Amino acid sequence: MDMKTKADFIIERVQKQNPSANVEKIRSAYECAAAAHEGQKRKNGDPYIIHPLSVAEIIVEMGLDTDSICAGLLHDCIEDTSFGYDEIAQKFGTTVADLVDGVTRLGQIRYSKEQEQMEDLRKMLIAMAKDIRVILIKLADRLHNMRTIQFMSEAKQRSKSLETMEIYAPIAHRLGMQRIKWELEDLSLKHLDPIGYQEIVDGLARQSSEHEKFLERIKQTISKKLNESGIHNTISARVKHIYSIYRKMYSQNKNMSEIYDICAVRVIVESVADCYNVLGYVHDLYKPIPGRFKDYISTPKPNGYRSLHTTVIGRAGIPFEVQIRTEEMHKMAEYGVAAHWKYKEGVTNKGDEDTYAWIRQLLEAQQDTEAEDFIKAIKVDLFSDEVFVFTPKGDVVNLPAGATPIDFAYGIHSAVGNRMTGCKINGRIAPIDYNLQNGDIVEIITSKETHGPKRDWLKMIKTSEARNKIKQWFKKECREENIVRGKEDLERELKANLLYSHFMEKEEIQQNVLRKFNYNSLEELYASLGYGGITITKVLNKVRDEVIRARKAESAKQPLTGDKNPKSDSGVIVEGIGNCLVKFARCCTPIPGDDIVGYITRGYGVSVHRRDCVNFKNSSEEDQDRWIDVRWDESNIEAKERFSTALQISTTDRVGVMSDVLMILSNNRINVRDFNGKTLSEGFAIINAVVDVTGIPQLEMLISKLRSVKGVINVTRQSN
Repeated sequence: MDMKTKADFIIERVQKQNPSANVEKIRSAYECAAAAHEGQKRKNGDPYIIHPLSVAEIIVEMGLDTDSICAGLLHDCIEDTSFGYDEIAQKFGTTVADLVDGVTRLGQIRYSKEQEQMEDLRKMLIAMAKDIRVILIKLADRLHNMRTIQFMSEAKQRSKSLETMEIYAPIAHRLGMQRIKWELEDLSLKHLDPIGYQEIVDGLARQSSEHEKFLERIKQTISKKLNESGIHNTISARVKHIYSIYRKMYSQNKNMSEIYDICAVRVIVESVADCYNVLGYVHDLYKPIPGRFKDYISTPKPNGYRSLHTTVIGRAGIPFEVQIRTEEMHKMAEYGVAAHWKYKEGVTNKGDEDTYAWIRQLLEAQQDTEAEDFIKAIKVDLFSDEVFVFTPKGDVVNLPAGATPIDFAYGIHSAVGNRMTGCKINGRIAPIDYNLQNGDIVEIITSKETHGPKRDWLKMIKTSEARNKIKQWFKKECREENIVRGKEDLERELKANLLYSHFMEKEEIQQNVLRKFNYNSLEELYASLGYGGITITKVLNKVRDEVIRARKAESAKQPLTGDKNPKSDSGVIVEGIGNCLVKFARCCTPIPGDDIVGYITRGYGVSVHRRDCVNFKNSSEEDQDRWIDVRWDESNIEAKERFSTALQISTTDRVGVMSDVLMILSNNRINVRDFNGKTLSEGFAIINAVVDVTGIPQLEMLISKLRSVKGVINVTRQSN
């Protein structure tokens, strides 16, 4: 099918779905896009216009309006062509131009460091709040890109798949667009874990004929019963999508052959009453599994999803899920927000505002949030499963799974949370850290006076709304206390990490740290640390970065001055500092003569490692700045001083070999801290010993003597 034919096909489909659609506007948008992308190619060599056409086709499947289809056709023009915002606005109106501009901005999201990712996600939410069609078009764009991702590099495939799995698939879920969510998840999994993906595909292929027979038998049984009862019905059956099976395998630690609940049957009827009648008939035909019934009709999900779910066991002993819904509910389940889109060719319907009011609520709750907290909140508030609980008056409140009565209280009002002293769950007193369950009736017990929250509440809560309201209370009501607490905590950690004098005595470092976090004074920083507005770890990391930068700048300007022969009580000099808290790492047991390096620990000074230690070699990029130069203070190491190190002796398994090894150690006055052996297969054995030596010369002499013992094959020094 050539491009023009495909465009005609899309327009024909639009006319069937919506006779009032402006097909001339759509055709004109196609012609502009084709001209703008003339000569551009995709990674696979196809003309670039294929992508906008495919995106428009997905938008048509969603049932969106003319402006959305036009924006889908033009969505890459601003970024990739000379056809800009003004030209689009002049030719197709500001609505289409704004949609294209919004999609372009979302396309610039960088899946990167926390601070950048926070701003990008915030921009995405703002764009969604202004016009939800922006994210719907972006989802169509991402879906087609994932369908053709095999033409990208392997690294790009993994990066885009991870971004899709962690951001776009959950947003599709939150918007109720299950069909798109499932496809995005499966396509992402294919590139994130190709082996696991293929295992499930192969397993389903092997069982496909069995599944078909099983599902067909169930369809006929249920259909016969409903037809006899006079209930008009449409029944479909399917195997659950690949990522759903994958997640179940890994959460339950099972292989493909042990997963049985992978089949689902959907029954579509004409009315809500029929839904409940069908549920009764299904439970008559098959045995329901306790605890697996969910009524999303009386209590819809926040994304508008409505359906009855029940899991039953067939005569063959195989469990399967049955979903029961009306045709209207089914459209909502498949296409979510798009199923009852408020822009019906320019006609607005204010009744649909609640469909995505959660976006604005999430934005309002995140105004003064740290990047790390914001991203965590996004994943909790936007992407997690929900629990549905009731107020004593019977109103339904939905919260993230794992939420507590504290979340419930702050969800009602800040004043309720700040005056909370306890709670009742289903009429009984319960702890405030109780994990709320579906159907719980929650009553908050309050005092007449506002006592305020406790600091340990921050460890119990789940929602960002509660977290922000608690932090705001501490910020406002306890400033002096926060300053004292924050100062004490920071000074303690600075001393433990050998950074105190650098931060407190060097004005430049201090100012750079304050500027980084937008504080005007140390008091503001202390107060923020005190109420939890920023973490000590972030401040320490920035101080460490500034200290390293300052040292490099000093080294570049002039040679190192000061005491050229610093002394150290520990026998190790740390970057010319001299005395500081030093310990020797047990993983590699360094001794004098080894090439060593130091690691700044959290609260325990400097840990000394050998440079060939795997912990040094495999350290993450984040830890690179914490490794510092150290050296042995040979002038301060007494000959009598001993350092522990570990040896492994490979030997033949003969009687008396351990005794001979111990004799060598004893004759050379070597203190033995640990000594054990084990027999291996085929007549070999291993002896492990931890011994004290003065340094490399004595260790080399000892290894030489041990190798001379009858039956000893090799003696090696151990690391980790």
